[in-house]
Amino acid sequence: MNQILALRLLDAADAAVIIDAASRIRYANDAMYALSGYDAGSLPGQQIETLLPDAVREQHGAQIGAYLAGGCKDAKVLGHKRHFAIRHRDGSMLPIVLKAMDLGKLDNENYMGAFFIDQRHERAIEQQNAARWQQLQRIALSDPLTLLPNRRAFEIDAVRVAARARRAGSAMTIGIADIDFFKKVNDRHGHAAGDAVLRAIAAVLQSQARASDVVARVGGEEFGLLFPHTDMSTAHQVAERIRLAVAATCVDFELAAITATISIGLAPLPHSGDWKAGFMQADAALYQAKNKGRNRIEQA
Repeated sequence: MNQILALRLLDAADAAVIIDAASRIRYANDAMYALSGYDAGSLPGQQIETLLPDAVREQHGAQIGAYLAGGCKDAKVLGHKRHFAIRHRDGSMLPIVLKAMDLGKLDNENYMGAFFIDQRHERAIEQQNAARWQQLQRIALSDPLTLLPNRRAFEIDAVRVAARARRAGSAMTIGIADIDFFKKVNDRHGHAAGDAVLRAIAAVLQSQARASDVVARVGGEEFGLLFPHTDMSTAHQVAERIRLAVAATCVDFELAAITATISIGLAPLPHSGDWKAGFMQADAALYQAKNKGRNRIEQA
């Protein structure tokens, strides 16, 4: 056995073990006991499989035994760091980086050494960073006032839903809802009241739409609507339910009871699958609804 390497293993700050040709742990350093949760001195004599994940326990242990028995001298086993996991005494799996090395022979028996570098701190940081990134993505795609998806999120969803509809050959309807005379609300009651109305109407739109529908704030007082797998007749029924629910909503703001209505324009997804063209048609239908008296639905 390479005595220098063996001593390095046992004195290392990282967890380390020495394994014999029968896949038995012969030595483990203090860091190994601290990492694995086993009592000091309890690992020697146990199979290395004790520390391995169930999915690779038998195969990996056999490979170690085959290597040390001289039947498989695969250079890939040695000298390379591998992301792996070991089993803690309590049964939980610990993420580690594994590095194995051939320690040679002692008394005509082959030995292998292995370092286990604890990766829990790094994994925790990765998870925190991933959570922060997801939070940033949610912020980037969310309207801070209404908490609905914003225009960017609407466009992403529109591309996805339109592509799916075109592949499936299914119907899709696009809509735009606009609050009627919203400027008068701001002028009469102030912008804080206008914000309260926006939040209330956004909540109604979201509650009255179906789970599969997409509702987003795409402009000041405009809301984009996507109705996947929905023909114009069914989309009109959903839009009418939304329109009636908004008209029945009363927003209590300070001493004022504020009501508002919406106008809605609807258009089918064009055969070309170009959702933007459909959005422009829905916008034209919205202007027709405004010109015909508001608080109504028009379709292209």
